[in-house]
Amino acid sequence: MTSFVLSAVPEIRFGAGRLADIVPLAEARGGSGATLLLVADPALKTLGITGLAVEVLARAGFEAHVYDGFTGEPGEADIDAAAALARRHGARLVVGLGGGSALDTAKLAACCAVSGLAASAYALCATPLPKNRLPIIAVPTTAGTGSEVTRVSVYADANKVKVWAWGEELKPDAAILDPELTVAVPPAVTGGTGLDALVHAIEAATNKQANPGNDLYCLKAISLIAANLQRAVTHPDDIAARGAMLLASCYGGIGIDNCGTALAHNISHAVANLAPIAHGRATGLAMRATIDWVAEGNRAGFARVAAAMGAEDPVAAYDRLVRASGVDLATNLPGVTPAALAQQMAAPANAPMRNSTLHYPDADDLLMLAERFLNLR
Repeated sequence: MTSFVLSAVPEIRFGAGRLADIVPLAEARGGSGATLLLVADPALKTLGITGLAVEVLARAGFEAHVYDGFTGEPGEADIDAAAALARRHGARLVVGLGGGSALDTAKLAACCAVSGLAASAYALCATPLPKNRLPIIAVPTTAGTGSEVTRVSVYADANKVKVWAWGEELKPDAAILDPELTVAVPPAVTGGTGLDALVHAIEAATNKQANPGNDLYCLKAISLIAANLQRAVTHPDDIAARGAMLLASCYGGIGIDNCGTALAHNISHAVANLAPIAHGRATGLAMRATIDWVAEGNRAGFARVAAAMGAEDPVAAYDRLVRASGVDLATNLPGVTPAALAQQMAAPANAPMRNSTLHYPDADDLLMLAERFLNLR
C-alpha cells in the first residue's frame, strides 16, 4: 500500500456559459459591488472576451480595473504594475482571465497588492507569501498550464531569467472552466498548450513523487488529450473537444500541483533563458527528445501512460500526438549550443525538475539530452 497526501483543489465550475458564474463567485469572495482587478491576456481585448467579462461584472455592480499590459510570458514589472493598480483602486479581489501568463500574473499580484513587496521578493521562495492575500478567481482561456488549480507562479526576473514563486497562498480560490472562451484560440496555440497539459500529466504520473491517488487525475488527463487534441486543433468550434481539453488541462494542473514535473520542464525552462520559444511547444518537444531515455527509469509508469493513450508503446504514442498537435517538429534555435543549454539545465532554479526525474541525468547526460533537443527534426 502506497501512502500519499493530495492537496486541496479549488472550487471548479465547468461548462459552456459558465463565465456568468464570475458574479456569484465574486460576491462570495469580495462582497457585492466590490472593486476588483481583472488581469487579462491582451489578445482577449480584440476578441471581445475582456469586454464581455467587464460587462458581466458591471451589470452586477462590480467595478473592474483591467491590467493587460504584458506581452508573452509575464515578468516582474507586469506583476508589480498589476499589484499597484489593485492597491490604487482598493481592489478586494483579483480575477485572472487568459492563459498561464495572465493567471500567473494575477496570482502573484494578489499577494503583492497586500504585502506591498515587489514580485522579485518572492522569486524562488526567498520571502514567505502573505497569508491575507486578495481572493483569486481564475478563468483560463487556453487549455495548457492548469494554473487555475496550482500553487505556483512562473515569471521572468529583471534579467529575463525564468523564476517561480510557490506556496499555498498562490492557489486560486475558484476556477471557471468555460470551453466557449477557448474556441478563438489559434490552432498552433491549441496544439502547443495541449502538449503542455499532456506533459504535465505524464511527468506527474511518472516522476519520483508520483502516487496512485494523483494518477487518477493524470491518467484521465492523458486519455482526454489523446482522444481530443487533434479534434480541438482541426475543429476549433467543437465545444465538446474544447471542453475535454480544458478539463484535461485542469486535471494536469492538479497533477503537477501534487507531484511536480520532471526533465521535459527542466529543458523548457532552461531553453527559455536562451531563446524565445513558446513554453508549450518547448515542453512538448523536450519530451519528444527525451521520453525514451526517461522511460528507462520507470517502465511500469510509462506503461500506464501508454495504456491511457490507448497504446502499448508510450514513445510511439506520444510521437503520434505531437504530430497530431500540428506544432513545428524541429526546434530551430540557431545560436543556442548544447553546452549553453546543458548549463542552464544544471542551474539551481531548474534543479527540482532535474531531481524529480527517476532516470537522473548527470552532467554528461544533460549535454547529450540538450543535443537531442536541439537536433530535433
